[in-house]
Amino acid sequence: MKIQERLAQAEDRAKEAFERTLLYIEGVTVSFDGFRALNNLSFAIEPGEMRAIIGPNGAGKTTMMDVVTGKTRPDKGAVIFDKLHDLARLDETEIAELGIGRKFQKPTVFDSHTVYDNLELALKADRRARATLWTRETADERRRIEEILQIIRLTAVQNRLAGGLSHGQKQWLEIGMLLAQDPKLLLVDEPVAGMTDVETQQTAELLKQINREHTVVVVEHDMTFVRELGVKVTCLHEGSVLAEGTIDEVSANERVVEVYLGR
Repeated sequence: MKIQERLAQAEDRAKEAFERTLLYIEGVTVSFDGFRALNNLSFAIEPGEMRAIIGPNGAGKTTMMDVVTGKTRPDKGAVIFDKLHDLARLDETEIAELGIGRKFQKPTVFDSHTVYDNLELALKADRRARATLWTRETADERRRIEEILQIIRLTAVQNRLAGGLSHGQKQWLEIGMLLAQDPKLLLVDEPVAGMTDVETQQTAELLKQINREHTVVVVEHDMTFVRELGVKVTCLHEGSVLAEGTIDEVSANERVVEVYLGR
């Protein structure tokens, strides 16, 4: 086969792969005062996928999420969402409006409001002052909140103040608040940090249920939890992809063992 034919076939495969993506990250580099947080980072997420991102501290996981959500601008590279939108050219609000939601490691809920009210405040709707003053909850909004309460396992405590919830319940509530915005892509940062074993198991089930209708990227250190998710794993190291595959494949990779998992 001629070189030109091979190049043409490679280009066709690349186009096909791009057409299957929801989030396409290609050659992204980010530096802070000479430190390269992301180094030619490339990977893609397909619609409806759940992906686990792992890696040692300083591997670039948080910076990657910062780039996707518009908090950090890449020095170079492409970040394409839904095949149309160059996220590197948009601000955080514009990116959120496209349907990308992020849950940070530390839950941030309205402690002095009830669980139900937290979800109502988070609903995707017109939140300008005039609209908020005169709005009344509709039957559809009420059904949506009840549906989310069931998903996040907080129906029984919907009238409790959020400040009185356990750490795990607050994590679930914030995930529910993210769902209320109806995002296409959820970025979830270390959702089981500080949780009990039971809460960790329930969180895995919760995310699997959410993944039936949403694309989810989970950054996590708990390998037992990642194994429970049963999804494709991407391991980052020094700002680049070190390995990808199933949890067993990644765990067996000598370099992953060396730099992250230990022996």
